[in-house]
Amino acid sequence: MSQAETAVDVYPSRDSTQPRMSPRLDPVVWSSDRSRAPISEAEIAHYEENGYLILQDVFDAAELGRLMAAADSAMARENIAPETIIEEPESKAVRSVFEIHRQHDTFAALMKDVRLADVARFLLDDEVYIHQSRLNYKPGFEGKDFWWHSDFETWHIEDGMPRMRALSMSLMLTDNLVSNGPLMLINGSHKHYVACVGETPAEHYKASLRKQEYGVPDHDSIRTLSEERGIRAALARAGSVVVFDCNVLHGSASNISPYPRSNVFFVYNSMHNQCVEPFSGQPPRPQHIANRAFVEPV
Repeated sequence: MSQAETAVDVYPSRDSTQPRMSPRLDPVVWSSDRSRAPISEAEIAHYEENGYLILQDVFDAAELGRLMAAADSAMARENIAPETIIEEPESKAVRSVFEIHRQHDTFAALMKDVRLADVARFLLDDEVYIHQSRLNYKPGFEGKDFWWHSDFETWHIEDGMPRMRALSMSLMLTDNLVSNGPLMLINGSHKHYVACVGETPAEHYKASLRKQEYGVPDHDSIRTLSEERGIRAALARAGSVVVFDCNVLHGSASNISPYPRSNVFFVYNSMHNQCVEPFSGQPPRPQHIANRAFVEPV
């Protein structure tokens, strides 16, 4: 994809008082060579049709122990840059730690693990780099919700990601239960682009990472897409991985259970889909939220 092609806004949003829904213009599975696929044909088909895939029990108990120790250290703010920490909207509790792969060797190694990176390289049919990484922590009793959204809509408008050639991987560090605010996804919603209403405020990220109010789909679009295919919760044991397309609508409810929910989250983007100037006309979001300085193949 040429520089001129990536600079064209084929997915406009936040430019009208009325929401719009349009068909996706990009492939979901970019690779046509299934001979080198690191996942099965059934798993590829599930991802392509539904917009996500749960890979069960990818990491064992010993690996999880090391990852949880690293996560606990980060959540305690040990050797973590303050600007990369996002707190809950109503408290000082840690909600997320961004750019975790550049702040802790354990997560730097994890993002290169072939069990993750090979799947990303196959689905995107390209070498990949990390657009964003973070730890998400939803403590028992007080972990707040993440409202419905398409990651791509934000990455496109606020970061300048040109096309839908990126995906997320969420490694479950704790059991993700129906009771502790698991990730929920709207089946098949990745095939539609929901343009959101409202104009992006300056420095929107300062509020949106705590509680998002712009770049969220309207209720009617959420209802329509949910009625088509339904909502699924990504329930799995610790050590499992959820792979989900950049454009699938997802969110999670608050955690009022006593059981915490922790995930480490990597966004893999195609090397041919590097970010240009944000399509909102705003300055790019900070480096720790949207990587521009260290674009190198995993």
